[in-house]
Amino acid sequence: MAFSAPTLLSPTIIAKEALMSLTNHMVMGGLVHRGYEDELRKPIGGILTIRKPNKFQVTKQRTRVTSFISEKSITLEVATQAHVSWEFTMASLATTIEKYKERYIEPAAAELANVIDLDLCALYDDIANQVEETSSWNSNPASFLCLGKAAQKMDEEAVPQQNRVLVLNPAANWSLANALRTVYVVDIAKPALRKGYLATIAGMEIFMDQNINVHTTGDWHFDTNTTTVVHQTAAMTSKTTNDTISIIGVGRTASEAFKVGDVFSIAGVYAVNPMSKVSTGTLRQFVVTADASCIDTTFTSLGLTLLYISPALVHTGPDKNVDTLPAGAAAIFFQGNIRKNQPMNLAFHKNAFALVMVPLAVPDGAWGHSMTHAGISIRVYKGFNIDSDIEAIRMDILYGVKTLYPELACRVMGAEASASA
Repeated sequence: MAFSAPTLLSPTIIAKEALMSLTNHMVMGGLVHRGYEDELRKPIGGILTIRKPNKFQVTKQRTRVTSFISEKSITLEVATQAHVSWEFTMASLATTIEKYKERYIEPAAAELANVIDLDLCALYDDIANQVEETSSWNSNPASFLCLGKAAQKMDEEAVPQQNRVLVLNPAANWSLANALRTVYVVDIAKPALRKGYLATIAGMEIFMDQNINVHTTGDWHFDTNTTTVVHQTAAMTSKTTNDTISIIGVGRTASEAFKVGDVFSIAGVYAVNPMSKVSTGTLRQFVVTADASCIDTTFTSLGLTLLYISPALVHTGPDKNVDTLPAGAAAIFFQGNIRKNQPMNLAFHKNAFALVMVPLAVPDGAWGHSMTHAGISIRVYKGFNIDSDIEAIRMDILYGVKTLYPELACRVMGAEASASA
């Protein structure tokens, strides 16, 4: 019987296998917007300025009215470098590529892919729209109705019907799979081609990702469905937009806290369709963008808190997103239960988030290779210690993640681990 000679490992071979494994292990990384890599041509990373689409206002009259244009942009910084490194003896270089891939490349690439997915899932706290299975605020998705709630939010925000996905943590995934087991229709080709793919339901491709983030809600003093009041400042009444509100609540204490990522709505403040600017009949949801605590407990014997929020309240013009500003004593409703650790599953259009990866250069004279394919880049190189006859190898990636359009996404609240046990 003839035996084939082992394949000696070159940096190109290792980089190629690492790139393939990195691509195969990403879930979120394969579902979000890609395409900004070409704008960062030098392999050094950097800051990318992304222009957002202009919005215009229609005037129903014969006389021409000029729309005031205020071009908006956001920046995406490519500055996160992550690597995995290990050591091996010179004899390992004689190992066949199949064994080397199984022992080193595959698990190392899986860890790098995991880091990217985790960072993308962490963008949940930019998202204001949120739905839940039941009014208890502590149940995993377990019905078509829950999917419908997320789809409705996206429809009301005029999210394109194509390229919608839903990414669930394991508990939510299997809860939903059990509830919908009689209606699951799986394209048999996709599970073999796309990691984590489960099915397409309610116009969304459903995936599972163990990196879905858990949000720890604040301590709002009042419990579920109990209200406090919004205090409207003089400054708010004179402005067409506002990214802060002041709230007061009976019995508030300085120990109470609001956390980045907490979601709430305000009585009487409804969302509008982004195209027609007509009320959707659904209360506009807001997300807290900075941790806050009670700053004044002497304000007419009530606690006063200033909250930074997103989206900013805009009630007129092309960027209008609410039908009116809050009344001076409007009720405020926080979504969820206080002091809970709840998974934030994500339904989104691919343009809601972006991932940018750029290649890293290989040091001069080093044994290594940098490889890019379909916008995914990885660098592999090694160094030798003559005293120990040991070589150290490392795999590096350089990337950045960003929420581009938060209105194109919706959080689907899951159950706290103890509640689902």
